[in-house]
Amino acid sequence: MTADSPSEALARLAEDRVDHRFKGLPPDADGLTVAELTAQRRNLFTDGFATPVLALSAERLQHNLELMEAYSERHGLAFAPHGKTSMAPQLFQRQIEHGAWGITLAVPHQVRVARAFGTRRVFLANELVDPAALRWISAELDSDPDFRLICYVDSVRGVELMDAALRGATRPLDVVVELAAGDGARTGVRTEAECAAVADAVAAVSTLRLVGVAGYEGEVPNADPERVHAWLRRLVSLAVAFDKDGRFGGTDEVVVSAGGSAWFDAVADVFAEIPELSLPVLKLLRSGAYVSHDDGHYRKITPFNRVPEEGALEPAFRLWTQVVSRPSPEQAFVNAGKRDAAYDLHLPFAQVVRREGVERPADGIEVTGLSDQHAWLRTGPEADLEVGDWLGLGLSHPCTSFDKWQLIPVAEADGTVVDYIRTYF
Repeated sequence: MTADSPSEALARLAEDRVDHRFKGLPPDADGLTVAELTAQRRNLFTDGFATPVLALSAERLQHNLELMEAYSERHGLAFAPHGKTSMAPQLFQRQIEHGAWGITLAVPHQVRVARAFGTRRVFLANELVDPAALRWISAELDSDPDFRLICYVDSVRGVELMDAALRGATRPLDVVVELAAGDGARTGVRTEAECAAVADAVAAVSTLRLVGVAGYEGEVPNADPERVHAWLRRLVSLAVAFDKDGRFGGTDEVVVSAGGSAWFDAVADVFAEIPELSLPVLKLLRSGAYVSHDDGHYRKITPFNRVPEEGALEPAFRLWTQVVSRPSPEQAFVNAGKRDAAYDLHLPFAQVVRREGVERPADGIEVTGLSDQHAWLRTGPEADLEVGDWLGLGLSHPCTSFDKWQLIPVAEADGTVVDYIRTYF
């Protein structure tokens, strides 16, 4: 079935009813549509939101969208941000409105979500060999001439399985050979000779069309600038060799794709060196964590730390919790834990305390552990913290922050909630 336009699909999303499915929202909003609740422009702190509640900063979200749009344009890159970070179709659409070529995804379910909300271009950063999923994607391609999906291949066996599932399709599936980031890295073809064998296998079937090469530099073993640049040059050299051998004869552009959220400056450097090929080159960057950024892992590894003249991303998440126990001067507990906060890379960071409408830095407060529904706080002598205070926590790892919340308020700096972001994990 042809995908609806994004505006039509998102309009239906706004008709969903607010109820017990969605954490942190005002209990007295039950029964309102999301659109009706949005129109009320409630205040996150004074209009009935219940802790714990995760919020996105409206201003910082917009800043991050604009920054990566400008960065991509400045470096001549097409941009397909990885949608698995947020799994939020509203953010997919905002990314596309801010210049994204399309959306990168990892598994068939994610593609189904994107298609349900009108996404026209998908880069699937995985070899897809599930026959049911391949048949569904083939039907989508056959029914919608505006839909394009590009998929990894990394083995001759994978090509055989894909061909078997796609026989009878009207349109071939576009594929790129995935070059592994090195021995012992994650997925991908290990050697250039094996890459050529996979490309030969693609050329031997009518169900697939080779359109480029790709990989993920974030898996380079013992990654540092020198090693990452060297691997990216291998990827470019593979594209050049394939082009010289005439392997891209069935397409009108060559796709060369890489780029997570840690090394996109290296991708920009090396992709600027791509020589002229027989066809135009789509230099496709896939970084995804930028949309919310974070206060931990990605704040530490972002390439903007190396190139500050290019700008800086801003962490957009804050998890608001409430102090529910203060058993001693050295300890306190708030009502958010593993069910609410990302903790796979770092524990949350205590940032601000809010009492009677006044915010101040969370001096002397440290998160030392998480239970299912509590965060353990160590409090020093300078910590001014009482039962009932709101504590704002910064988070590390956007992906596992998004996937714990189905409907996330987007709040302006004064607490006015201007939107609600729906996620689909």
